[in-house]
Amino acid sequence: MPHNAYHVWKRHIYFMQIITTTAALEDLVSRIELHPYLTIDTEFLRESTFWPILCLVQIATEDESAIIDPMAKGIDLAPLFRLMQNESVLKVFHAGRQDLEIFHHLNGEVPIPIFDTQVAAMVCGYGESVGYDTLVGKITGHSIDKSSRFTDWSRRPLSERQLTYAEADVTHLRDVYKHLAEKLRKRGREEWVASEMEILRSPDTYFLPPENAWARIKSRNTHPKFLGILQAVAAWREEQAHRQDIPRNRVLRDEALLEIASNPPKSAETLSHVRGIGQKFADGKMGSGLLDAVKAGVELPKELCPQVPKKGAQPKGIAPLMELLRVLLKLRCEENEVAQKLVCNTAELEKIAAEENADVPALKGWRREVFGADALKLKNGEIALSSEKGQIKIISLS
Repeated sequence: MPHNAYHVWKRHIYFMQIITTTAALEDLVSRIELHPYLTIDTEFLRESTFWPILCLVQIATEDESAIIDPMAKGIDLAPLFRLMQNESVLKVFHAGRQDLEIFHHLNGEVPIPIFDTQVAAMVCGYGESVGYDTLVGKITGHSIDKSSRFTDWSRRPLSERQLTYAEADVTHLRDVYKHLAEKLRKRGREEWVASEMEILRSPDTYFLPPENAWARIKSRNTHPKFLGILQAVAAWREEQAHRQDIPRNRVLRDEALLEIASNPPKSAETLSHVRGIGQKFADGKMGSGLLDAVKAGVELPKELCPQVPKKGAQPKGIAPLMELLRVLLKLRCEENEVAQKLVCNTAELEKIAAEENADVPALKGWRREVFGADALKLKNGEIALSSEKGQIKIISLS
């Protein structure tokens, strides 16, 4: 990979930094630490591993940008990890959950403080989970070349097109961040985004306890004994995937786990009959470990098995009430220019309609101001919805 490159953009020549040594990275970080914020993105591969393989880190400040090559021979990323924990420098991501997961895995800590432009865009009325290229186009008028999006970022050397694409992910992000930050400030919504960042800052967001892995697997069977076995074998698979650093389905597919939980095998012979499991697997160490997990699940007392509450029939009138609440939600979100997805989902609407004191985010904090308070008023007959000249209006009945 070249150590530097020159590019022409809008008739100006600028310098692209390619960081391949620890010393160059230390120099870069020492300059960045003087700035109030940086924009950051990563390129990674995850097709054949459980944990993502970090291939590139792109960073930009107000006056420079750089591409860090984590795969360069001998490079130590310690200065970068130090920067990620520097509380005086805001880290700006777009849809940064996977990027944050990478840093949490490599360094054991989530970068702080953080700002996610996708979340900010939803707060500012740019739609549901808006993509980076769409947001850049709306805010800056620039278009992003998508041709390198699905490239193999682990191959070296990288082409000039790949490098230019990677750098654009953080240089345009500066303008996006400044625009959204100013919009949030003018509307008094900085705290709205800050409250959403709490979820992304939590290490629990990036770690799934093996005993909870069963909940990721879709099944209509809610019998406790079935779920107890599924919990045991899914936990076994999760631990194997972690240890071997391979995708879960490379260990065993979901369909095989469901079949085992439905008809638990008691021997290597019966295990070998499960779809996707051969005699070699069943007779080996992996098969033995899986059978131990099956046995543990079978022997788990019913009261300790996972419980999925049975969903009873909705009380009469709840469905029409939910539809009214849905109309109110759309109205209030349009008025406030905020994405519905961020304010209230269908499950929360159902709880608000069916329960007296629903414990849902939509009835707390800024969401209550935007929608929750009016939702309760509508439910309790204090306000009504009406149509006037093709527009939905809220009418006070108190």
